[in-house]
Amino acid sequence: MVSLIRSRWRQFSRAWSRRQWRSRLRFVTLLSVCFAFVVACTGSPTPETEAPAESADGAGSDRISIGTTLTVRTLDPADSYEIFPGILLHNLGDQLYAYEPGSTELIPQLAADMPTISDDGLTYVIPLREGVVFHDGTPFDAEAMVFSLERFMQNGGRPAFLLAERIASVEATGDYEITLTLNSPFSAFTALLTFWGVTPVPSDTYEIAEGSFIPDNFIGTGPYKLAAFNSDSIKLDVNEDYWGEKPANGGIDIQIFSSPANLYNTFKTKGIDVAYQTLDPEQIADLERTAEEGNWQVVEAGTTVVNYMSLNQKIAPLDDVRVRQAIAAMIDRNLVNERVFQGQAEPLYSLIPTSFDVYEPVLQEAYGDGDFELAEQLLREAGFSEENPFNFEIWYPSASTTRSVVANTLKESFETGLPGLITVTVQTAESATLWGNVDKGVYPSVLANWYPDYYDVDTFVQPFLSCDQGSEATLCEAGASQSNGSFYYSERANELVSAQQSEQDPAARDAIIQDIQALLQEDVPYIPLWQNKDYVFAHDGIEGVAIQPTQQFLMWQISKGS
Repeated sequence: MVSLIRSRWRQFSRAWSRRQWRSRLRFVTLLSVCFAFVVACTGSPTPETEAPAESADGAGSDRISIGTTLTVRTLDPADSYEIFPGILLHNLGDQLYAYEPGSTELIPQLAADMPTISDDGLTYVIPLREGVVFHDGTPFDAEAMVFSLERFMQNGGRPAFLLAERIASVEATGDYEITLTLNSPFSAFTALLTFWGVTPVPSDTYEIAEGSFIPDNFIGTGPYKLAAFNSDSIKLDVNEDYWGEKPANGGIDIQIFSSPANLYNTFKTKGIDVAYQTLDPEQIADLERTAEEGNWQVVEAGTTVVNYMSLNQKIAPLDDVRVRQAIAAMIDRNLVNERVFQGQAEPLYSLIPTSFDVYEPVLQEAYGDGDFELAEQLLREAGFSEENPFNFEIWYPSASTTRSVVANTLKESFETGLPGLITVTVQTAESATLWGNVDKGVYPSVLANWYPDYYDVDTFVQPFLSCDQGSEATLCEAGASQSNGSFYYSERANELVSAQQSEQDPAARDAIIQDIQALLQEDVPYIPLWQNKDYVFAHDGIEGVAIQPTQQFLMWQISKGS
């Protein structure tokens, strides 16, 4: 999910519902993470650089310097809903559960064991680790964990709904045991407890009160302590009292660059050890080509960022499934990948990322890539002809140069593939305006992306296909699909989404997810387009640099070789 447009959210009303906050924030702030950087650097890199932040220990220290273009709105876990602050909180704090490094296997972190779940799936009893202290020396116990969970839900921060909509009650049932009761069974709940906001903070520094947040400080239990927090630099010092694995370095110095060009040039001139998010495709390609002569490492990994086109069924002719299917058939993902991303993306044929075993390329199987023969057949069946062409609008946020290139690539491809039968108009609007109008049904189609809240398939299906209020006749009037601009309504989809959320048996749940993907293939309320790749560049001698399968970046594993 994060990046350069976060402040724009202050323009929106605080009266929005939690569900509306979720949709807007994921659309706007998370969209920024991957693509806002492209705006700053669209041509050849300039020689401009920014002076790297001085290491706290001076030359020759074992501190690691990391450069990024991402910014941090807040470090308060009850209000942080962007990716980079989330990465920092994973390094400064702990959650109840985490993932075994290098895998997607859930393991206890501040929990002492996996939860004991009641037969009805409503009650989770979680034993807690003993002997843990906060950065300020305050002991961690069940009361501290309960306080932090209650604060997360009650203070009204941006991610508050993640727990508030799920948890009926939380209580300390022992000095080192908590019991959580859910409103309804939720099979992804343990995965949700890995979310960075589920990190405890001491009650003598933080408080439970609506709107009470501490954005520029953090006290937690993690392997690093926050030493300095500024708009252009952040320093993390090693927590010598950490209960777990100690960092392999002497601390982290993060420099926040004003543009990808400055990040690129500072890394090439060895002003920083590691460059992580975000460089444009041309810069990435250059660093890959010159890695051997430049003596740096290229670390590439897939991401769980889903990029897609939302199709508004309230606007004709997108209410005709044949038209939506025709659009799916016309899209050539490989063309988009090569022309826009220079191969630095992965074609996507489901809303579920390819990293999940349950992923099925359902749209590829049904519609292929650039199958204009199938598209022509479907459009003519829907009543279109050269005398009555299909006029299609593609909208994107004006801040995204990448989506501009994608939209115009699709326009050229569509009109070349079916000349006279389709005309495409590319439209743009300022991000706040665009996303503020999506749930009003203003746009026929929108190019958007989605960052998951936690590593589970639920966060790739429920936010797209479920609807709280509506009918087949009215379409979705309130709920996730309305917020995402498709207005998709399907009783079958609602049943399947609910069933996979409550199903505790993994095999049975996988079967339900397969049915959901088949429904996406048939109804086409969205068209998945591509999945981002993530890149980190590190100079030779820097070891332990890796992007986790869950997209976390574990700074404590990084070290300087001897």
